[in-house]
Amino acid sequence: MDRADAMGAVLRGVRADLLTSAPQPLPPMAGPRPLKWLPHVLIVLAAVLLAATAEGSAAAPFAIAHALILVSALRWPVPAWWLSMAFLAVTAATPYSPTFIGEPWPWFVHAGVLFLVALRNRPRVAVETLLLSGLLAGGMQWPGGDLLWENPLTPAMNFAVAVFLGTSARSLRETRQRLQEQQAATIAERGRRALLEERARIARELHDVVAHHMSVISIQADAAPYRVEDPPEELVNAFAVIRQNALEALTELRHVLGVLRAETTDDSPAPGGPQPTLDQLGSVVANVRSAGLRVELDVSGTARPLPPGVELSAFRIVQEALSNALRHAPGSTVRVEIVYALSTLRLRVLNGPSRDTTKPSPGAGHGIMGMRERAAMLGGELAAGPTPGDGYEVSVLLPVPVDTATTAKEGHT
Repeated sequence: MDRADAMGAVLRGVRADLLTSAPQPLPPMAGPRPLKWLPHVLIVLAAVLLAATAEGSAAAPFAIAHALILVSALRWPVPAWWLSMAFLAVTAATPYSPTFIGEPWPWFVHAGVLFLVALRNRPRVAVETLLLSGLLAGGMQWPGGDLLWENPLTPAMNFAVAVFLGTSARSLRETRQRLQEQQAATIAERGRRALLEERARIARELHDVVAHHMSVISIQADAAPYRVEDPPEELVNAFAVIRQNALEALTELRHVLGVLRAETTDDSPAPGGPQPTLDQLGSVVANVRSAGLRVELDVSGTARPLPPGVELSAFRIVQEALSNALRHAPGSTVRVEIVYALSTLRLRVLNGPSRDTTKPSPGAGHGIMGMRERAAMLGGELAAGPTPGDGYEVSVLLPVPVDTATTAKEGHT
């Protein structure tokens, strides 16, 4: 690219930067709501004060007009800069030229416009407006006469300070915005990782339940042909296939469990250990009572054995809800309700406000997430949130498959 082409590219870039009428409104300030529009108020007050510094009734209209240009720069900074430049150039041919009237308001108004241009545009645009403003100021100062500034570079220095402050404020805002975006991404990634860890923990717990059923299927398929005298060969082969598939499924389950346990912590349940059921809630309630909670356990409906997955999830949900109450509301009164219905299991854990001087423990912050995952895994619903009186409630509805034998028995009673 030769010099002419390079100069043409530069001029096209400057034209694209400066010949624009697109609005660039100054956004509200982040932070407390009463300070939301503080920057806009300060700019308007500065315009009013600068307009008020004009001495004499003849100069006042010029000062007010220039101050209005500064206010318009809150929404259209680049067009306002052009208007300010034109204002300085036109008034230079009048008796009220900023060069000769001996008042500083024209230069400070233009510096304010440059500040807003630098605040809402890239540094390149700020530098271009600064250079052109400096050339205009220098051209107005050189002719001689009763100059406002002894040094013709003084206005340009004021413009440079305004552009520097605007560019610095823009850079600080962009840095803060990038930091907030990184923090939001970090929080989202942390939540996603916590969700995956919670799902892995639930899968580890459910492994033993699934493995038990697969083992029963394998054993029954192996023994079934011996329960029939002279079973057909097709039946024997079918049960053999069932047993083989069950054994292969058990092998795959062990492989998956090995992957899930690769990052198992010391407090994870031991492999193959018995999984808890609702019958064992008494020990959990006793433990939290000894820690200072006043717990009321209310079981209604006809208690009956539930599918292992439902038993395990219900136990863990109540356990986690009690742990949350112990962490966030020490010394409070907690009511645990378990309602056995025909096709559902309802759980409700309600705690009141903390009545202990002990500072609440923040915990890991993933308890609700884990409870929600357990309920969703079973096709259930979970609602959790604060209650009037500074309490907190966790309510869960878990579907339970209806046992026809149980239903018939209950219908005759």
